[in-house]
Amino acid sequence: MTDLLDSLLAHQGEDRILFLSGGPKSHLARQSMFAVGMATRVVITQPKTTAQKKHSPLNGEVIISRKIPPLKATIQSMGEDGWAVTKILQAKDIAEMLRSLQPSTPVGSRWAGALAYDLVQWTQPISLQFPPEEGEILGVLWLVDEWETTTPGISDCEDMPPAMKVEGEISSHSDQQHAEDIERIRASITQGELYQLNLGRTWNAPLGEEPSTIFHRLAHNNPAPFSGYIEAADLGLAIASCSPEILLEVKGTEVMTAPIKGTRPRGSDPDQESLLRRDLVHDQKERAEHRMLVDLERNDIALVSKPGTVKQCRFDVEAYANVQHLVSQVNGELSEGKDGMDAFQALFPGGSITGCPKTVVCAAIDELEQKPRSFWTGSMGWIDVHTGESTWNILIRTLEARWTTNGWHGTIMAGGGITIESQPEAEVAEAIWKAAALRRACGWLSHDAKLLPKGELGIYPLYLEQKTEEELTNYGLKIAFIDNLDSFSQNIVHAIISHGCEVEVLDGRGPIVELNHDAVIIGPGPGRPEISAITMDIAKRSLENDIPTLGICLGHQALGLADGMSLIESPYGPVHGVPSKIKSIDGGLLAEGETVMTRYNSLVLSGNPNSLKITSTDNTGLLPMAITNQEKQIYGVQFHPESIGSPEGMALLGEFLQRAAHC
Repeated sequence: MTDLLDSLLAHQGEDRILFLSGGPKSHLARQSMFAVGMATRVVITQPKTTAQKKHSPLNGEVIISRKIPPLKATIQSMGEDGWAVTKILQAKDIAEMLRSLQPSTPVGSRWAGALAYDLVQWTQPISLQFPPEEGEILGVLWLVDEWETTTPGISDCEDMPPAMKVEGEISSHSDQQHAEDIERIRASITQGELYQLNLGRTWNAPLGEEPSTIFHRLAHNNPAPFSGYIEAADLGLAIASCSPEILLEVKGTEVMTAPIKGTRPRGSDPDQESLLRRDLVHDQKERAEHRMLVDLERNDIALVSKPGTVKQCRFDVEAYANVQHLVSQVNGELSEGKDGMDAFQALFPGGSITGCPKTVVCAAIDELEQKPRSFWTGSMGWIDVHTGESTWNILIRTLEARWTTNGWHGTIMAGGGITIESQPEAEVAEAIWKAAALRRACGWLSHDAKLLPKGELGIYPLYLEQKTEEELTNYGLKIAFIDNLDSFSQNIVHAIISHGCEVEVLDGRGPIVELNHDAVIIGPGPGRPEISAITMDIAKRSLENDIPTLGICLGHQALGLADGMSLIESPYGPVHGVPSKIKSIDGGLLAEGETVMTRYNSLVLSGNPNSLKITSTDNTGLLPMAITNQEKQIYGVQFHPESIGSPEGMALLGEFLQRAAHC
């Protein structure tokens, strides 16, 4: 590792790429790679766009935009006079842009570099209120033919000398402003508009050293398995990242992600370390947030994977230099016709740094942060555009440096996932100490400032939340699934397909349509059911006709509203990602007695239905968790059977299909 860092410093003023697997040694970190002297690159820039009119996704005003301008890029070659444009590219999205590089790519070569978070404009159906300026760099990838490589390793060098103090640091938020934004998010969660949102905060200041020198210091003092450095000298851009998190790995037909959510600092001694780790593992807020993320990533991988192949394979605490995290691994097998380019399109940006449901929270992040994120929470990595094999990190713990007339200027962002249980003071403190190592490496934070404890790198395996296995039955039904903009929809779709059913996915924000199906599943989603005209229309038609219907969460609420019930904020507060006891009586899809199911809801039905019957409640016996008309085969469940935290959830979906098949 040290040799590669020395090589990085030896090539000042050139375009450089270094991917550094600094630890902990793991099943994820493969090797460190260094490249210099590249002769071809592609630069992706922001096209001319019109900022979306002012609106508030936090208050349910999500404007779906499916017409976006083409993504623009130039292929450039290095000549005697520097980089020159040789070809102009346009594409409808990131996957198409990567495929368009195939004619310019010799077999065996890879494209490597970094892609900005703001490419979210081409992965989510939204337009931004605060888009990047026209011409702003959204990505730089170099064509790499040869790499200098080493195996992953942990630096055994002493900490490097601290950076000289640099004045002039500015934060985008005061602590009070940061806390106020957190309260706005919590209010939005209470109203049912979203489940969790990752909020970022910015620090920026001049840099007193070359960005590569700062990365050298970070790599020694804060090693991480997916660290990296890129520099485009003539563009005045450098990115230094000590990221612990992988977004995506594609190897053959296997696609994998390893989301991180849940954080504690390291302990000052082994006993305190163990206590902090135990506290992290047993903290309901942290576990719920992590469970939500795993459900989201299962959904995103399912977009490009064969039904039945998407699984949570690992669940660990991973300990880095100053922090320890909950980390899961989710795997899938690419479906026919899908490749690594499609996988990147499906997973980008990572759910751990956006939130859930992804489309809504990406729009809300834009509303809150009121500026482009640039490369923070984007990705750095490489891809073979012929085979699709690739590895991409998530750009957290990252310094973005830009060259100005006054020298290098740096930007650092840090934040955290905000849930209903978040305490503003604690979340503000967490964002500050997440940014501390980077700020200290830049000289913005005094080296004498209070340091977080530092410990040995390591991985501590945990037990998976197991689902009960069930025998799959081929029901051969044609199912209409109403997708209400949720980030778990594909988990439901895959479960239904695994039972031999054909599924037609209908847009919950689309027009009302006629149905010619054996059964309907009205899917979950943010907000209130009334937002979706098709959802309410199908709920009313289901009560009037004899088509078997299952409503999940928002779909359950739609059925209740159509049957004369009302929808209120839960008197016990929102519940998101939490396995809860469900009490059932005979007649519904659940057997009589108690069952554990995971809930994602802020709103609940209230009052008495007309043609439906309440067949399940929460553990208080007061909140309706399931409604049923068994004669017509109509069922609504407030909980999420597709979650990893719902052990009997797959059996419930199978029970509905069985009853629908025998109608």
